[in-house]
Amino acid sequence: MQREDFLPFFESGWIEHRKKHKGTEQRIMKAITPKALLKDLRELITEARQDVARQVNAALVLLYWRVGKRIRQDILKEKRAGYGEQILPTLSAELMKDFGPGFTARNLANMVRFAEVFPDEKILHTLCAKLSWSHFRLIIYLDDDLKRDFYAEMCRVERWSVRTLRQKIGGMLFERTVLSKKPEKLIRYSFQEAGLLPHQT
Repeated sequence: MQREDFLPFFESGWIEHRKKHKGTEQRIMKAITPKALLKDLRELITEARQDVARQVNAALVLLYWRVGKRIRQDILKEKRAGYGEQILPTLSAELMKDFGPGFTARNLANMVRFAEVFPDEKILHTLCAKLSWSHFRLIIYLDDDLKRDFYAEMCRVERWSVRTLRQKIGGMLFERTVLSKKPEKLIRYSFQEAGLLPHQT
């Protein structure tokens, strides 16, 4: 038999196969439409961008903390009145030449304060995954360490924006709610158990 003798058989079989599975093929094609594909791709790209932004933010916050810690060590080592006020403008002028406006004297002072009020780098790692430098700039100048820890933790858990954080601080949320419900020692214990404050020995 020649190849041509088998063609009618194969052709008829293929036609029957196509008829049998045509509905399935059409359903698959409908399930993966260009619109659905575009939606999936957009989600993938957005997720990746957000992940990169979080990593960049965390790295930047840790950098500012380390810069502040290093400057603070130098200032404390000097033990001279006014040394910090003298050195920050000098450092700022040089750093801004190389790295831009993120290193103004005022921002360097913020970094020093940051390292002072958040001395534990392990705890900072937990927070900087969720909080931006703008969050920390609001928190570091609060006048009580427990208050700072409270607002930092609320930002982490509730994912507050900077605007929301500013409103909550302005509305005295800490004073109005937390202190009225829990004694200070209990609040501190809660933060210690959450790993946001070191246990005191």
